[in-house]
Amino acid sequence: MKLFLHAIISLTIVSAPAFAAAPNIVIFLVDDMGVMDTSVPFLTDESGNPKVHPLNQWYRTPNMERLAKNGIRFPQFCAMSVCSPTRVSLLTGQNPARHHVTNWINPDANNHGPQGPRDWDWKGLETSDTTLPKLLRTQGYRTIHVGKGHFGPNRTEGSDPLHLGFDVNIGGNSYGQPGSYYGEKNYGKGSKQAVPHLEAYHGSSTFLTEALTLEANKQIDASIRDKKPFFLYFAQYAVHAPFQANPRFAAHYAEAKQSPAAKAFATLIESMDESLGMLLDHLEKTGEAENTLVFFLGDNGSDSPLGEAHNVGSSAPLRGKKGSHYEGGMRVPFIAAWAKPAAPNPHQQALPIPANAVQPHLASVEDIFPTVLAAAQGKVPSSHPLDGQNLRVLLSGKDDANHSDAFLMHYPHAPHRSDYWSSLRQGEWKVIYHYLPQKNGQHYQLFHLKNDPYEQNDLATKEPITLKHMMKNLIDALEQHKAQYPHDKEGKELRPVLP
Repeated sequence: MKLFLHAIISLTIVSAPAFAAAPNIVIFLVDDMGVMDTSVPFLTDESGNPKVHPLNQWYRTPNMERLAKNGIRFPQFCAMSVCSPTRVSLLTGQNPARHHVTNWINPDANNHGPQGPRDWDWKGLETSDTTLPKLLRTQGYRTIHVGKGHFGPNRTEGSDPLHLGFDVNIGGNSYGQPGSYYGEKNYGKGSKQAVPHLEAYHGSSTFLTEALTLEANKQIDASIRDKKPFFLYFAQYAVHAPFQANPRFAAHYAEAKQSPAAKAFATLIESMDESLGMLLDHLEKTGEAENTLVFFLGDNGSDSPLGEAHNVGSSAPLRGKKGSHYEGGMRVPFIAAWAKPAAPNPHQQALPIPANAVQPHLASVEDIFPTVLAAAQGKVPSSHPLDGQNLRVLLSGKDDANHSDAFLMHYPHAPHRSDYWSSLRQGEWKVIYHYLPQKNGQHYQLFHLKNDPYEQNDLATKEPITLKHMMKNLIDALEQHKAQYPHDKEGKELRPVLP
């Protein structure tokens, strides 16, 4: 009888899932991927249901579809329109107007622009800064950085993610794009943009997205061996230029009437999606999928070669693209899901996420910091000002009246697709202030995004009361964040003014 009971107890121990004290957390960040660069439809119809557009039929992202079916997607999720500001906001939970990393970081020089603030924080993050991986490490996490860094220029602390709270860095440095996606080209070895730490794959046919994923999975295995929860910040270099085709997927687009660059971009999207699938498969294989919370997002609007600066080619039906003041420059895909849904799992009971759900509420990249920290049962130091808000209620599929419906974007620099501007989304309205007048002599643009989601009807002259109200809110937000401003040619600071 004792032997029989012992056998039952042993069987129970072997077959029962092992729940770690804290959930594993993955941030899967894609470079230059806009909200339309996927087969997953994010934009919704008047009833709030996802609506398929032509670009959704052009791209192939079955693993994004898989993740979306397991979790919740946000059609109104915003990031900054250029990369480094988003990446710093991810790690700090602060808006760029506050942390002052308001432009992409040039690895070798202060790229403030001819009339931009020269003292903007072009040196990026430093060891003394409060960062998400640093706080998670105090919670017992193994903190892993894989892929693109771009947190600081050469010869600064921010150039190496190991200085910012990460225990491991594979592939991260000061540069914002890879020298090459090809293992045969040693991922750009010999160039400034060479991707470090991947020598084991040099000379092979291993595409960069795959090599980084293999390394990420090795780090997951190491965390499991050490019996530590892991925080994996997986920042793909894809789908940033150079637009180099992955040969494995090129045949899918061979007959399309698009440019070679557009076809190559589509293979980069598919390669990124393959990487996501490899990661999810590995989490299931190791038994950690039920314990792993995944956040998938892009870092700014699309840079697809399908269109020019302000038309709707690359982000259709949205207007604009990366670097633009229109929604195509700031709207990005965002999916939150447990890698494998399992209702009895205590982590999933603490943070339930409905399957195949759509959350229409506005949210932004700043919100990920407090959301991840709360899931890890960590706390924000009182000395660290926070702009983001915990997404917990919104992730459950419910509305959250306490969550802000505003998004501030501040870009006091040039040159890019849009120069020297700030914008504020609040509720159904969006105001844009141009510090230098546009061709029509106006500083203002105003759009009603519910009635005009594609920003075709500028109401700045037709709605003067609303324009003044929105501009006051924009000015107040900038002042509260202690924003820096561009200057005129004589060096006088340019601040936004009421109409």
